[in-house]
Amino acid sequence: MRTDVPFTDLPAMTREIWPGIAPEFTEALLTGQYIGGAPVAEFERRWARYCGVRHAVGVANGTDALELTLLALGIGAGDEVVVPANTFIATAAAVVRAGATPVFTDVDPDTLLLTPELLAAAITARTRAVMVVHLYGNVADLEGIGCVARAAGIHVVEDAAQAHGAERNGRRAGSAGIAGCFSFYPGKNLGAFGDGGAVVTDDPELAERVRALANHGRSNGSAHYEHEFVGTNSRLDTLQAIALTAKLARLDEWTDARIALADGYRKRLAGTPVRLTGVEDGVRHAYHLMVARVDRRDEVRDLLHRRGIRTGVHYPVPCHRQPPLRRYASAPLPVCEEAARTQFSLPLYPHLTEEQLDLVCEALDEAVSGRAPRE
Repeated sequence: MRTDVPFTDLPAMTREIWPGIAPEFTEALLTGQYIGGAPVAEFERRWARYCGVRHAVGVANGTDALELTLLALGIGAGDEVVVPANTFIATAAAVVRAGATPVFTDVDPDTLLLTPELLAAAITARTRAVMVVHLYGNVADLEGIGCVARAAGIHVVEDAAQAHGAERNGRRAGSAGIAGCFSFYPGKNLGAFGDGGAVVTDDPELAERVRALANHGRSNGSAHYEHEFVGTNSRLDTLQAIALTAKLARLDEWTDARIALADGYRKRLAGTPVRLTGVEDGVRHAYHLMVARVDRRDEVRDLLHRRGIRTGVHYPVPCHRQPPLRRYASAPLPVCEEAARTQFSLPLYPHLTEEQLDLVCEALDEAVSGRAPRE
């Protein structure tokens, strides 16, 4: 029996917000206000408040948010930055593009996140920062990692590209380190109609330096052709800010829906060979992805695909095994490597129905157990 369950459903979210933003969107298009302006400032204000910090700087994408933060912190040649290898390549690429050296670590076998112990083992005299990745919408042990980082005198930079609205002990992802870096790629929990990103921080000087670097090195208040730094062009555009502000008003509601669906997955798949990533006490997992681990991953995905159920793989090649980054790999990282072979992502989005959830879990149970599909 064939069903149709997409991996995600971005148009459903757009349909929710479009009636409310259509007039403002059209006005921006027809007046030519495409860069900056009140909509961007308003979104930055709202996003900072939502994250529980004083400053937010909109940038062009999440990768730029990471790189600009490192540059604004003065991290570059001769410096090391600790990076968990189980992440999207952008985390490590930002370190390399800033001129620094990524030091790859393994991750916890249950949560697949960086731990304080793994960080402590990776720190050297050259370490300047750690990139804490809140992968899949989960939140790493910020308290423990923060203690290790303070003792070593290094910065904590949060890669929260997948953790919009996630919390640990009541504190939002992105608000615990010197800076939090977000992506608003369309598929994120808070996604734009194109690319977008932001850096959030309580440090006003860091915020201003990121803003200047992202705007061709212009400092606040300087003339259009006066440049204090060699910067780049990485600005959140007006149309994306309009869409993001509207979606932000629904983010908690959509996150609650994701959490309820994730709970449904956990209940339905309990007792099966499917391993779901762990969540520690005190964490409000935002469930950007519902990640499972199974033997014969590719075969299982193919069986689901034949039933019309779309899945994803995040990520089939860990960072330290990527060709341009292999020179930074100093040792095997067995947990990351095992996860790369076995992990895949199940359909999860706010508009997924209970009926679709039942179909996915039934088909997955049949695929991993070798039972024939029900008629």
